[in-house]
Order: sequence, then structure tokens, then C-alpha cells
Amino acid sequence: MADETGRGGPGDTGHPGPADQAGPADQGGLARPWFPPSPGGFPPEPGSQPASGPFGQSSGGGGQPGSYGPPGPYGQPGPYGPPGPYSQQGGYGQPGPYGQQPYGQQPGPYGLPAYGGPASGRPPAPKPGVIPLRPIGVSEILDGAFTAIRRNPRATLGVGALIMTIYGIIAAILAPGAVTGFGFSSFGGTQQANQAQLHSLGSDLAGLGVTYLLLLIAGQILTGMLTVVVGRSVLGEQITAGEAWRRTLPRLPAIFGATVLFYLVIAGLWAVYAGIGVALVVAHAPTGANIAYFGLAGIAVLVLTIWLWTSFTLANQVVVLERTGPARALGRSWRLVRHSFWRVLGITLLAGLIVNIASAILQLPFSIPADIITSHSGNSLHPPFVAVVIGTIGTILSRTVTGALLAGVYVLLYVDLRMRKEGLDMALRTATGPDGSSGTGGDEFATVWRPPSRAATGPERGPGHGQW
Repeated sequence: MADETGRGGPGDTGHPGPADQAGPADQGGLARPWFPPSPGGFPPEPGSQPASGPFGQSSGGGGQPGSYGPPGPYGQPGPYGPPGPYSQQGGYGQPGPYGQQPYGQQPGPYGLPAYGGPASGRPPAPKPGVIPLRPIGVSEILDGAFTAIRRNPRATLGVGALIMTIYGIIAAILAPGAVTGFGFSSFGGTQQANQAQLHSLGSDLAGLGVTYLLLLIAGQILTGMLTVVVGRSVLGEQITAGEAWRRTLPRLPAIFGATVLFYLVIAGLWAVYAGIGVALVVAHAPTGANIAYFGLAGIAVLVLTIWLWTSFTLANQVVVLERTGPARALGRSWRLVRHSFWRVLGITLLAGLIVNIASAILQLPFSIPADIITSHSGNSLHPPFVAVVIGTIGTILSRTVTGALLAGVYVLLYVDLRMRKEGLDMALRTATGPDGSSGTGGDEFATVWRPPSRAATGPERGPGHGQW
């Protein structure tokens, strides 16, 4: 019987209550479960019209939206219940309840893709110039050096061609045999010609020494100017050869001072080694002791030389960009290379190998004709004028390209070490405007490269930052 509210009592078979959850069997022979009251009312009898539920939805059964009961498979409405969590727009992959994105495609925190979505990671570093402003790897160092040459050929190849042309002309005058080829012609000629060459060997060796000294001076000038050019190209700027010369000229005394000090350290090391060896020989030390000393001590001195050479290899870049003196530049280079010795040594050896191969390839079309002409003349120390001209052109061409490439590698290696150890990339990003342009010039350019105090220097960046 229905009570005064119109609802059946607990014993009513049409509307079971909590006391008899297993009520009379329905038409299918199964007991109908009990459901709590809801705004839509109780489920109607089978075959009756569903009543209107909340929000205009149907409140009846039959699997229609708004019905009660567990959701069906794949998020479809169940036979008795309301829509499942995925059934608002048709199941998986569609927007979920309250307009949310389906699982696996929701945006992550700070706008990053969510788990299961596209590969997420840190935003790419800005790249206003030839390298991205973050620690870089060896491939990016080499690519940046080539890019700096390609983007500003007048200030890189032009400067190198000018300096190496001056060197080539002087070398051709002082030691013409040094620019004519591989030296195959030295084995040709008669015995009288070879004896004549031996008589003039002393003066020719002196000319070779002066030529090497001129090459060293020209290389230091070229390195200083290209350091300014490539340093500017890191910030996306291009400067002329004249401006690079004006920036480098005040730093030339410090560049030469650092070079001389560096060679004095190396020469002093070998002088001590040779002096001890001479003392052992003069003191008539046992032969075994002399052999052991010259062998073991020689290996130790060679290893120490390689270590010093690698540690001081960035002194010129420090002199030009940080505007320091020779002694401080050597110490600064040593601190930058420290804890990165093997990486710096590997990159410099790889760059040297590439430079030597490129130099041989570029010089080959000039060296072979010059050497053939010289071999027919019978005098390799004083070759014909035509052979000297051809060989000089090849020397200028090869040293122009390889000098620019090697200088670019050293500058970018210096920048990479400072970004790893001192966070230089943050200072460079600050110097670069939002549009990727840089307004640093003159003293502002030196301020960007100014080294931080030791107290402000943070820990080195570990693996995962482009180490080689």
C-alpha cells in the first residue's frame, strides 16, 4: 500500500526498501536491486515511460543518459546508472566531465605537455649568433667555427688573407725552399749540387728560423683579431676588419707577452731536463743510469709539456676578451682548463687533425707543380721564381682558411668552458635583447666577458649539458 506521500512502503514489490533488498523477481527472474531516492525518483516499472530527470535528462532505465546504475563498457551509459566519467562525449579520447581533456592528454604544469603526451623537455636556449647560449658539445664548436667564417667572410678570411700574404711574401724572400712543396726535389740533382746546397745550409736554416718566427707573430695577430670577430659573432654581431684591428691593436703587447712567457716556461722545463742529463754525462754516471734518466725523465717532461700546453692554450682568448695581462692570462687559462683537461685536449687534437688535413688538401694543387718545377731545376733550396710564386699562393690560401677555423675553435672552446664553470650563458642572454639583437659595444663588450669573482662562481655543470 502507498503511504500518504504516494510512495510505496517497504513491503511494496514495486518499490523495494532497504529491509528487503532482494525483492520479488522481475520479469527476467532476477531480483531487482534497491536504489536510494534521487531527485529523479525511483526507477519505473519495466515498460513504463521514463520520467523527466534533472537538467532535462531522462531518469529512466534502458541505458539512456541520466539513468542510474553502473556505467557500461568503454564509458557508455549503463543499464541503470548515469553516464560514466568518459561518456560525456563518447568515451575515451574525448573531453571528460566539466570540459577537461581526456586522460593522457591533459597539459602538464607550467604549460608543458603531460605524461603520455608529446616528449617534454626544457625550452631551447636562445641562439642569437653562431652557437646556442648554453654549454655546447664538440660538434657545435666545430659547426660554430664554420658558421662564423661563412657569416662574416670579410672579417675572417679577409683578415687571414691579408696577414698571411704579408707573411708569405717575407717567407718567400728569406726561405724560398720552405714554400715550394713537400721537398721531393731535395733528393734530386747531382752530387756537386747537393754539396753546394750543404755549404749554404747554415744561412738557409737561419732564414727558416726567421720565417718560423714571422709565422708565429702573424699567427698571434690573426688569433687576436679573429677572437674579437668570433666573440662578436656569438652575440649575433658582425664587425669589419678595421674595427677588429682597432680592438686588437691595444692588446697585441699582452698577446706577445703571454706567448713569450708561455714558451719560456716550456723552454725552461726542457732546459732543466737537458742540464741534468749533461751533468750526468760529465760526471761519468753509469750507462744504465743515463739511459734510465733520459728515457723515464724524457717521458715525464713530455707529459708535463703536453699538460702545460693544454692548460695555457686559451691565454690569448683571455687576453683579448677579458683584457688581462700576460701572467694573469696564463693563470686564468689554467683555471678554466682545470677539471676539463681531457676534454680540452681531445677537442684541440681533433681540431688540429682537421686543420692539417684541410691544409694539405688546399695546398696540394700548388705544392705538386711547384715541387715538379723545383726538381727540374736541381736546386731545392733556391727554386725558380715560378715555383716560389705557386708555392706561396698555396701557403697563403691554406693558412688563411685553417687559421680562421682554428681560431674560431679556440674562442668557442673558451666560451663553452666559461658557460660550464661560470654561467657565462646567463650574462650573454642578458646582453642579448628580446629580439635577439645585442647592443654591446666598446666597453660594454668587455663588461660582458669580465670574469666573475671567485665567490660568485657556482659549481660546474655536470653531465647532460653537452659535454664531449
